[in-house]
Amino acid sequence: MKKYDKGTVIRTVLLFVALLNQILVACNQVPLPLTEEQIEGTYTVISTLVTSVLAAWSWFKNNYVTKKGQEQKVVLKREGLKK
Repeated sequence: MKKYDKGTVIRTVLLFVALLNQILVACNQVPLPLTEEQIEGTYTVISTLVTSVLAAWSWFKNNYVTKKGQEQKVVLKREGLKK
């Protein structure tokens, strides 16, 4: 059985849950018992903010966007560990 990086699994699960929640909000199906005013205002804003932050976090952590990440990519390619 493959051993997955714990951070990657956590980021993926959190992003999936946030995206699912965002889809439900877009379809006016809120999984929490809230009033219409709460859904229209605070919940939608917080849900969108959380989804955006998690998406940015997942993208940043899984790509070589920092200087250190670029250096790691070069080493991985040189060692034949990355295409």
